[in-house]
Amino acid sequence: MESGGGEEERATALSHLTFTLTQRYQHLLDKTTPFILHRWIFLLFLLSIYVLRVLILQGFYVVTYALGIYIIQLLLAFLSPQVDPQFQPISAVDGATLPIRESDEFRPFVRRLPEFKFWHSLVKGICFAFALTFFSAFDVPVFWPILLFYWVVLFISTMKRQIMHMIKYKYVPFTSGKQRYVGKKDSSADEESIAGSSQ
Repeated sequence: MESGGGEEERATALSHLTFTLTQRYQHLLDKTTPFILHRWIFLLFLLSIYVLRVLILQGFYVVTYALGIYIIQLLLAFLSPQVDPQFQPISAVDGATLPIRESDEFRPFVRRLPEFKFWHSLVKGICFAFALTFFSAFDVPVFWPILLFYWVVLFISTMKRQIMHMIKYKYVPFTSGKQRYVGKKDSSADEESIAGSSQ
């Protein structure tokens, strides 16, 4: 009976520890959300460490190829709209329509995979691939230029299809350069500018 109680206590302590670690990890993620540039610099740093490790070891090309395919998959989701106009018109979702005239209301592009989740998934993928480089079972001997060629062909064909989709349904996955709503100016500031110009 005592051993059963001890196992329950260990299970409770383990679940409590898991919950605490998960909470702290989520808190850390929440704190990093507004620092977009810093997060992407950190991602480039992680990626450069991974590439450096693969170059030094002269192996793990299959792991790197799988990571490359995972990156393409995430990039596609990042560049795709949340509602694919090919299968379901945007207006069917919430009554919204894309602006076609200058006077129409600006509606921002809503991604299938938001920027933060895109970044977070990339970081997890790179860390997972980095961890696999410590196990020789994943170092499959392969002629790496063929894998690189396959990846480049896959990337070009996938991006070409995505760009054709963007052109066909007339959407741009980036908000830079688009019209933005700035709101109404403060009425007191308007009155001061009118009073200043009349004098």
